[in-house]
Amino acid sequence: MITLFFGEWWQALSNTQQVFWGISLIFSVLFVIQFVFSLVGLDVDHDSDLHFDTDTDHGYQLDGDFTLLSVRSIIAFFTFFGWTGVIALNKGLSTLAALSFSTVSGLIAMSIVGYLMYLFSRLSQAGNINVNDALFNTGEVYLAIPSNRNGQGKVHVRIKGSLREMDAVTEGDSLPTGSSVRVVEVLNDELLLVEPVNEFLPKP
Repeated sequence: MITLFFGEWWQALSNTQQVFWGISLIFSVLFVIQFVFSLVGLDVDHDSDLHFDTDTDHGYQLDGDFTLLSVRSIIAFFTFFGWTGVIALNKGLSTLAALSFSTVSGLIAMSIVGYLMYLFSRLSQAGNINVNDALFNTGEVYLAIPSNRNGQGKVHVRIKGSLREMDAVTEGDSLPTGSSVRVVEVLNDELLLVEPVNEFLPKP
């Protein structure tokens, strides 16, 4: 009975409607399968070579690449492409209008998924940073650092391109907020020893 109903319903559709319905159904199933795989840790995504290097408005470079084309984003594109086309045709729009709306919808979905994957990648990279890579990097005091290791302050320092906030001490005079500093020693995973940048002058 169900098969008969589905066959009659399918035959009643125009060729264009069948195309959009076919795309929406196939890629919706793939979308659900990928979502389930993500939940159980079996998700695998292969990125294409289309990358965009991005910088923040303040000049802090983001070393990670924004990947527009990937398995996730392609599935998202065709899922939204198909369903938008189905809805557009059901609303009585022309095939050309349906194609236009579907393409725009798919591109928006692809861009959103690509950007979300970029953000997740950045978070993952930030969590795996080796603090020792901060050695000899320059940074800026965020919270004033007391003199002679009498207390801790905080600095913003870039590690492998990621801006991190770290606890810091200094052996010299106190360092006010906004001071430029350089990391001279990594005391532990949570604490840096810093000194003012102007103390690092070339030796005669």
